[in-house]
Amino acid sequence: MRDSSTGSTARPARPARPARPAEPAAPSRRTVLAATAGAGAALAAGGSAYAAPAGPYDDKRLRALISRMTLEEKVGQLFVMRVYGHSATAPDQADIDANLKEIGVRTAAELIAKYRVGGIIYFAWAHNTRAPHQIADLSNGIQRASLAQPRGLPVLISTDQEHGIVARVGKPATLFPGAMAIGAGGERGDARTLGRIAGGELHALGIRQDYSPVADVNVNPANPVIGVRSFGADPDAVAGLVEAEVKGYQSAGVAATAKHFPGHGDTAVDSHFGFPVITHSRELWSALDAVPFRAAIRAGIDSIMTAHIMVPSLDPAGDPATLSHPILTGILREELGYDGVVVTDSLQMQGVRTKYGDARVPVLALKAGVDQLLDPPSLDLAWHAVLDAVRGGELTEARLDESILRVLRLKAKLGLLTDPYVGDDGVDRTVGTPAHLQAADRIADRTTTLLVNKDDLLPLSRRRTPKVLVVGADPASPSLSDGPPTTVLATTLTELGFTATALSTGTAPSAATIARAVAAARDADAVVVGTYNLTATGSQKTLVEQLVATGVPVVAIALRNPYDVARLPGVDACLAAYSWTDVELRAAARVIAGRRDPQGTLPVPVQRADDPTQVLYPIGYGLTY
Repeated sequence: MRDSSTGSTARPARPARPARPAEPAAPSRRTVLAATAGAGAALAAGGSAYAAPAGPYDDKRLRALISRMTLEEKVGQLFVMRVYGHSATAPDQADIDANLKEIGVRTAAELIAKYRVGGIIYFAWAHNTRAPHQIADLSNGIQRASLAQPRGLPVLISTDQEHGIVARVGKPATLFPGAMAIGAGGERGDARTLGRIAGGELHALGIRQDYSPVADVNVNPANPVIGVRSFGADPDAVAGLVEAEVKGYQSAGVAATAKHFPGHGDTAVDSHFGFPVITHSRELWSALDAVPFRAAIRAGIDSIMTAHIMVPSLDPAGDPATLSHPILTGILREELGYDGVVVTDSLQMQGVRTKYGDARVPVLALKAGVDQLLDPPSLDLAWHAVLDAVRGGELTEARLDESILRVLRLKAKLGLLTDPYVGDDGVDRTVGTPAHLQAADRIADRTTTLLVNKDDLLPLSRRRTPKVLVVGADPASPSLSDGPPTTVLATTLTELGFTATALSTGTAPSAATIARAVAAARDADAVVVGTYNLTATGSQKTLVEQLVATGVPVVAIALRNPYDVARLPGVDACLAAYSWTDVELRAAARVIAGRRDPQGTLPVPVQRADDPTQVLYPIGYGLTY
């Protein structure tokens, strides 16, 4: 069909589709496996060397491991903790100082020795993820430190590698489009490929649990914390992509984690800073929010992360879901039949700290049905709170054993109990290979969504519009990619045959900055402007309006939320990129230059800016050439 307002071909709505640290070298796999002989005797004697029995780990063997743990070791197994530093034993002094201030230890090795934590989470801001070989060496150092302890067990190392706007491991690792971009592409095969490749790279770095995919159905355009991290607003489409990505990750030997149960997609409050309340009825929750989690469970999901949200229809007590026995045990365990690992969202977030003190939260989470306690603000306080709850009879040791068994089952499934180390050759063979990077580009080429194209302005012609000015928001790189967005777009357009220059105007351009951009636009044949979460009264909108007033053709790219298009009635063309990562910006530039046809369609509806009850562009809308 034809869209009369744009002159471009509009497709009908598509049906929902489903420098290296100086640490000792890690033992070789042959050495590790040789050391596993006679494990029972070594563990019984409290031996300090890693010694796991050969052969498969059934529950009987895992329970035997648990029976030999001290109570303090059991408590430690339940915690997943942050730690600063690029090395397990020799971090930089600034990271030592940060560890002493926040945790009371100097290094990851000391953290493990003191608290016997069962997991560690990597963050870029904690300087854990500087480079591939460094990450692998850090992982090996963590495993060595843990296995050197009496009755030592391997650590389950995790991170948030969602791709798109949330990624902790950056270049030269492969960075894929984020969830909403994958939703715009709509191909379950792409979601599975993403999981398989990204999982393989994480596995090579010693990271065996990924807090992805996001299974939230984003039905609220004002959602400040989920948004483009969600695959979309159609629960069935989201479910299909969640299931595919889970299978991809887990085929690579990495535990996928569906989050944030029971569903964080319809809130205007960020649970990092407040306590969101979801007002969905039980029936609506079942038909909307629960659908992707059911799909993840069907796919054999290894872990599910809780949300720090209140859902009165599921639990009228007013507790966050993370602390709710009716939600985590009654619904997730008993109703949905899930018996895998349940991990909390970060316990530093305000949403879980509003009602109870930091000492009560970990105890209540375990009573609710949680298995892993993630990133408490004070590990010492939380660790002792759990220990005291057992000694005082509020928690039983059998309750701890239940969660530890689930965690050990997962460690066994992931091969950590027999071979916890990674090697340099695996990093070199796997991380950021040309084949992986090409796969990310191919997937990105299916995601860019063309929403407006008046008088068939796009694709731009190198003959008619050779000089292109790229302006707009330049938010900090969300995933350790090249950035900034204006530079990436201008560089790519220049490589594609245009003469493109970049002028960063920021997310809140001043009047003087807007004036410079307008003056520069008058010397260009076309302007590309990147927008970032436009508001009705913000100066980004003023910038676009003044650029349009010059009469120079203006192409807008929504760098994050696709809802920006509703506030851009004057632009000649508008695309949604769903993120400002390099891989998605390069794909958008290829569409602008006509090297690729736009293939993406909206995975969320866009409402009118002047009347949010009216849909401007429905799910499935997208133009093509």
